Amino acid sequence: MLCISSPGIFFHSRNHHLLLNVLLLALWGVVLLACRFSWMGNKPPNFSNSDNPAADSPSPLARTLTFSYLPTVNFWLLLCPDTLSFDWSMDALPLVRSLSDLRNIQTVIFYLGLLLLGWFGVWTHSTNKTKDSNGKSHHYVNGRNGNSNGHSYQGNSHEHTSSSHTDTNNVVTQNGTRSHYESRTSLPTTENVVAFSLGLLAIPFLPATNLFFYVGFVIAERVLYIPSMGFCLLVAAGLRCLHIRLRRSSSRRALLFCSGALVVLFGVKTVVRNQDWQNEEMLYKSGIYVNPAKAWGNLGNVLKSQGKMDEAEQAYRNALYYRSNMADMLYNLGLLLQESNKFSEALHYYKLAIGSRPTLASAYLNTGIILMNQGRLDEAKRTFLTCADIPDENLKDPHAHKSSVTSCLYNLGKLLHEQGQQEEAIAMFKEAIQKMPRQFAPQSLYNMLGEAYMRLNKLPEAEHWYRESLRAKPDHIPAHLTYGKLLAMTGQKTEAERYFLKAIQLDPTKGNCYMHYGQFLLEESRLLEAAEMAKTAARLDGGEFDVVFSAAHMLRQAKLNEAAEKYYGQAASLRPNYPAALMNLGAILHLNGKLQEAEANYLRALQLKPDDTITQSNLRKLWNIMEKQGLRTAGP
Repeated sequence: MLCISSPGIFFHSRNHHLLLNVLLLALWGVVLLACRFSWMGNKPPNFSNSDNPAADSPSPLARTLTFSYLPTVNFWLLLCPDTLSFDWSMDALPLVRSLSDLRNIQTVIFYLGLLLLGWFGVWTHSTNKTKDSNGKSHHYVNGRNGNSNGHSYQGNSHEHTSSSHTDTNNVVTQNGTRSHYESRTSLPTTENVVAFSLGLLAIPFLPATNLFFYVGFVIAERVLYIPSMGFCLLVAAGLRCLHIRLRRSSSRRALLFCSGALVVLFGVKTVVRNQDWQNEEMLYKSGIYVNPAKAWGNLGNVLKSQGKMDEAEQAYRNALYYRSNMADMLYNLGLLLQESNKFSEALHYYKLAIGSRPTLASAYLNTGIILMNQGRLDEAKRTFLTCADIPDENLKDPHAHKSSVTSCLYNLGKLLHEQGQQEEAIAMFKEAIQKMPRQFAPQSLYNMLGEAYMRLNKLPEAEHWYRESLRAKPDHIPAHLTYGKLLAMTGQKTEAERYFLKAIQLDPTKGNCYMHYGQFLLEESRLLEAAEMAKTAARLDGGEFDVVFSAAHMLRQAKLNEAAEKYYGQAASLRPNYPAALMNLGAILHLNGKLQEAEANYLRALQLKPDDTITQSNLRKLWNIMEKQGLRTAGP
């Protein structure tokens, strides 16, 4: 289509300035790449093998054939962007593993075309040079070469003037006669257009060729944005040359018609493609045909954010059907199942994710949390410790990794704190502080460190960390509550009450705040106020065992036994296999004269914890009363 090919333009001295600009453009690109390389620590970026499977292939033949084939695919996307996708990683383009693969024919045709283009450019240069030397193929108007666009033609002068814009102006010469000259609008030569277009087409694409370093994608349509401008210029230059060469008006009309049809066709394709970009859901659905694993996975994330949990779960499973070892997808499915309270299934998928990517710290974190909630404390400890020992090198997302490691150490410290191992807990908390990244929110970590010091009765250290927690997040409710308890212990009652009330003010719907304030009021012998706080706490957090159980205790201490019975019963229903809940429910029923119900709860508590001396003593006292009332015959 083009009248002159790229190699020929390098022999024209008048193009040296343009070629110098192209060279400067290339050098500036090298400088930017060098700066980027330095910013990355003078080492290439690390990508997952699924991002660019050819780069991870152990076969040199597969790598060579695949990387040779990729420019062919990119050129076809420029020429005919029929199939498009937001992501071309993973198996969107299967590797070219052998010479017998038919796709090698496309590669050969593509590079043969480039070679022929180069040969034709050299041949064109030689032909032009010969014509210039014998004085042929020139046409002059007023002593100037009429070929303003860099071509040489033989024929009528009107065919030349049609290829350039001229303005005729009358002037008066020295002898008084009128003459005229042609002032031409300066147009770039075709060689210049071709040189600039090829530079715009090739140079921005070079970093994506895997020639200098492996990239993190197979095909990325974004890298064709700038090359497409060069490609469009080449097409325009070719149409311009063809239009000039065609002599018949019917041929020129046909060319214009085809050009218009091409513009309309690509315009329609643009409109159709824009429909896919209306929202994320439609975009990911449009990519299922090209890259089903990635498209289904991203679609699952969108559906989950919309609250469509069943559809999201199915989307994740579809993604794993196409690629079963995707660690991120296994993790996302596990997280969805965990949020749906399907803990056993979630644990299964977290372990699969860890098996697929042993450095996935977030999977260790959630695994440890589930194990801890299931009472499998030793397994949870081992999981948290394994996560903390993962090296910080060659990670896909270092910041997220460090946050997950810090959370693992925090949860391990919290577990040790609940088991009474305060020194070990403090060591874990301090290690977490050393490893936490800048974006990590440290208020809970500081607060737990303060609680561990408080358990050791090291009150100055505890106060320091409580204040650090409040400095990190002034509206952190747990720090207000724990610091209020510390102030109450040290006799600063007014200041302590201010912190409790501030916590309630920050979140009036949080029953835990009322419960802590109620305990403070109970210690101050303000029994009726404490009872009101207990009832409010239990009403707001009726599904939280600790809040309901504490509220029942406070009501019992306030001598409100009927209300205490109600909340002990509610606590026992929340944890029906918890001996302490059953024993306390039995005790309050005992006090309220409901002896047979008390006996049933005592016996149930002893089944779960046979050696509990308090329950045994209470049961003997109950039996004595029942025997006196004739409700039970004397026994051993």
